[in-house]
Amino acid sequence: MILLRSLLFNVAFYSNISILLILALPTLALPRVYVFKVAKFWARSSLWLLRVICGTHVEFRGTENIPKGPFIIAAKHQSAWETFALIMLFDDFCYILKRELTFIPLFGWYIWKCDQIPINRSQGSSALAQVEEKARLIFAQGRPLFIFPEGTRRPAGAPGVYKFGVAHLYDACQVPCLPVALNSGLFWARRSLLKRPGTVVIDILPPIQPGLEKQAFFMLLQDRLEQSSEVLIAEAIAKDPSLKPIVERNRQRF
Repeated sequence: MILLRSLLFNVAFYSNISILLILALPTLALPRVYVFKVAKFWARSSLWLLRVICGTHVEFRGTENIPKGPFIIAAKHQSAWETFALIMLFDDFCYILKRELTFIPLFGWYIWKCDQIPINRSQGSSALAQVEEKARLIFAQGRPLFIFPEGTRRPAGAPGVYKFGVAHLYDACQVPCLPVALNSGLFWARRSLLKRPGTVVIDILPPIQPGLEKQAFFMLLQDRLEQSSEVLIAEAIAKDPSLKPIVERNRQRF
């Protein structure tokens, strides 16, 4: 049954985004706020499809911790799920994302229109310098900036492997950093067709204010994200013990 529902959801999910990309083409000639409205509708409709077809719900905690003005959103990255679900919480935002996404027909046009930050990860330190320059412009506009500090998706329960770039941005730009913990990988695992029923929890933690030394910030961010995400995973397992073998396999493999 999970496989059948997952197949049906995937058809609905990709049909939904394909139709929206075509219908929303006129917004490319309008201010980017209209493209963000379309993005939020996409996120909301995708979460609705996931709930109705697969029985996968969402719970947002800690929204009162979201600061005003420019800040870094440093989210745990377990799934493709958070790349669209987090859109629900913010308005004029910016993502640091891999350059290859801008090559996708139609989808890439919207990325450019929304003034996001695509990077070529093979450029190493040169890419980081470009990100810092663009991030300063984003923060000057009062916009929040998304970054996944692990750089790529890590399975639920696997130890985090963090990149130091987030600490560099935090130190260079002197803005707060908002840690976001989650357990999405239990229900929408990376490289998996299956979408499992249950409740994905997003926990928005208190912001880390600017002023810490880079290494101290880096360690604090990792500790908060890992500990809070582990709590969310444990909560999910307590409700559905069948998730426990998945987490154990991830810990053994990674």
